[in-house]
Amino acid sequence: MVKLSVVVPFFNVQTYAPDTLTSLRANAREDFEFLLVDDCSTDGTSALLERAAREIPGAVLLRHARNEGLATARNTGLDAARGRYLAFLDGDDWLAPGFYDRLVTAMEALDCDFLRTDHVRCTGRTRTVRRAPIGRRGEVLRPRDAILPADRTTSVDYPYAWAGIYHRRLLDRGLLHFTPGLRTAEDRPWIWRLHREAESFAAVSALGLFYRRGVSTSLTQIGDVRQLDFIRAFDQVIDETANDRDAERLLPKAVRTYCALISHHVGNLSRFEPAVARELRAMSAAALRRMPRDVLGEALSSMDEERAAVLRRLRRRRGTGALVPARAARTAGAGAAA
Repeated sequence: MVKLSVVVPFFNVQTYAPDTLTSLRANAREDFEFLLVDDCSTDGTSALLERAAREIPGAVLLRHARNEGLATARNTGLDAARGRYLAFLDGDDWLAPGFYDRLVTAMEALDCDFLRTDHVRCTGRTRTVRRAPIGRRGEVLRPRDAILPADRTTSVDYPYAWAGIYHRRLLDRGLLHFTPGLRTAEDRPWIWRLHREAESFAAVSALGLFYRRGVSTSLTQIGDVRQLDFIRAFDQVIDETANDRDAERLLPKAVRTYCALISHHVGNLSRFEPAVARELRAMSAAALRRMPRDVLGEALSSMDEERAAVLRRLRRRRGTGALVPARAARTAGAGAAA
């Protein structure tokens, strides 16, 4: 029986993949499998993965015929997974030896739907410990209770899929797949859905996952049109939360977070290609106008005045918003701002 399936997408990371693959070897167990998803790499990554599939115990190579993005690559791995537990790793990150063994042991002891853990952020030679924003450790909690309060950093603001381990029953319930085609912010609707619909989770203070920042091929470093997927991702969060039984309590948190993301991106327009910057402003303005008027007003009132003023001006801006999905436009209904 496979105890743990680890889904690891790769796309053009030949510089970093050797570290990732070496760390998987140092985490191998006879009941672990590593699902290596080659998302149609065009550099030397594919050759590295072919060799890894031959040499790393439990490694299985899966290939995409065309590049489909991180969300779809993760779904490919999930569809092939056989393990009782599941985990994710990105193709440019790495693990300490025996890290997954420790997570499986903790998961078996706590017997919850999913487990969250801390990580080490690596920027060049700088190492910074990032703690999951969950104060109570080693204790089974209700995920829905960890969404709030709206004005503080909570568990849904720590969306990293790779910072944890997940029981197969979540996969069977359809809670682990990602929205197909999202090329950035794919983890935002995913983490919100997990917290709304799973029944139990816990956090443990286990360090051993190293997250590489500042990678030139990462979409967080590229100012092209793919960055705009954060709009589609958070439209989905708003849409689904608006239909939740606790919508009145949870929507303020979702709207406030969406506003913060829009403010962040609009405040960094210079890093985008000019056409993308114009589209970002138009789509952001349309997104703000779709939000429920009263909830948006409360969110803006709670922000610092400078950021709130930028968002108010942006909301008044008229643009086509042509790339905004129609489904999300229905979210706010009659309560949306004109």
